[in-house]
Amino acid sequence: MAGKPKLHYTKGRGKMESIRWLLAAAGVEFEEEFIETKEDLEKLRNDGVLMFQQVPMVEIDGMKMVQTRAILSYIAAKYNLYGKDLKERAWIDMYVEGTTDLMGMIMYLPFQPADTKEKNLALIIERATNRYFPVYEKALKAHGHDYLVGNKLSWADIHLLEAILMAEECKPDILSAFPLLQAFKGRTSNIPTIKKFLQPGSQRKPPTDEKFIAVVRKIFNI
Repeated sequence: MAGKPKLHYTKGRGKMESIRWLLAAAGVEFEEEFIETKEDLEKLRNDGVLMFQQVPMVEIDGMKMVQTRAILSYIAAKYNLYGKDLKERAWIDMYVEGTTDLMGMIMYLPFQPADTKEKNLALIIERATNRYFPVYEKALKAHGHDYLVGNKLSWADIHLLEAILMAEECKPDILSAFPLLQAFKGRTSNIPTIKKFLQPGSQRKPPTDEKFIAVVRKIFNI
């Protein structure tokens, strides 16, 4: 029997958080080996286990996988969260790319200079409410199903819930104009594996704070 996937990353959200979400939602237990110093990262690079000298890196099924998108799509396919055919997969990909764009904006916000943060926060809220969330609200309304694709939980739903919770950290009432997304959030948050991941003490990471930013800057020379 294969061992648990092992995740190599810093002790924060970053690009690994969506991977943690997907594994947790699939009910897969995983281990984490944290990169806490520049030396930890250099060791991985010198050991030749990082294809492009970058993390995240996930050890799974005998592979040392890099590139966030590749890791996520592998996990989604392995655990039957990637649709039943090519068309469903294409829809899942489109929805995931949208939430990835939104989450990217939120993820980088804490690293931005103080004088631009307010402007960028306003842009995140504007994009979430006018560009991204209306798409998912419309999709749920159009087909009347509980989930975005094929009336079955998929990677797209898990990613959307993660994006919603991140957006709510920016503006708690950001879903006020989206009743179907509010209901979607309630449903998906109560799926047992996801509910467990949302409990205190899980491997979900907290929002990025100044202390973590300082660690990241030191490790990655930024």
